[in-house]
Amino acid sequence: MKNLFQSLRKPKDDVFVTVVSGLPRSGTSMMMKMLEAGGLPPMTDQIRTPDDDNPKGYYEFERVKKMPDGDKAWVAEAHGKAIKVISALLEHLPGDLTYKIIFMCRQMDEVLASQKQMLIHSDKPTDKVSDEVLAGMYRKHLATVEAWLRAQPNVSVLYLDYNAMLADPRRYIAEINRFLGNQLDVEKMAAIVDPSLYRQRR
Repeated sequence: MKNLFQSLRKPKDDVFVTVVSGLPRSGTSMMMKMLEAGGLPPMTDQIRTPDDDNPKGYYEFERVKKMPDGDKAWVAEAHGKAIKVISALLEHLPGDLTYKIIFMCRQMDEVLASQKQMLIHSDKPTDKVSDEVLAGMYRKHLATVEAWLRAQPNVSVLYLDYNAMLADPRRYIAEINRFLGNQLDVEKMAAIVDPSLYRQRR
């Protein structure tokens, strides 16, 4: 994945679906909250409630998980909204719509540590796969997703480094605003960045 931020711009349409993506525990929920504060409403059903791992909410929409089964007609209703789609499900987005995807990238050891902590909180085993093996799987997956995204004529991508954004949020918020058409309230977005939630710092 790209370092810092790098955008791949293709579609020119003004009508698009904003998608926030990345690996689980890569900062996608924080980005959804930032977009909401900036004036872009999230598409969420609030079924998954806040907890110790995401005290400010997950911003998920359960029907996203059903896209591989063909439940996709609802995606057109996300125009003018932001929706969270994990990287493994991006390929199931309907191909007849235009998307602007904010793809969150985070240091791999922090992703793994955060996922492990979530498993501990859920009383689930954490030793089924070693960190080394899991990191290799994730890196291969991310390379595959990036190649797929490059091949999609209806997709623009902005890659954002979660770690760098926490250190210098306004720089990246300005880039997000430009990417989405300069319609966001950047001051309200900046107020959302909470370094106290950066708990798996490496």
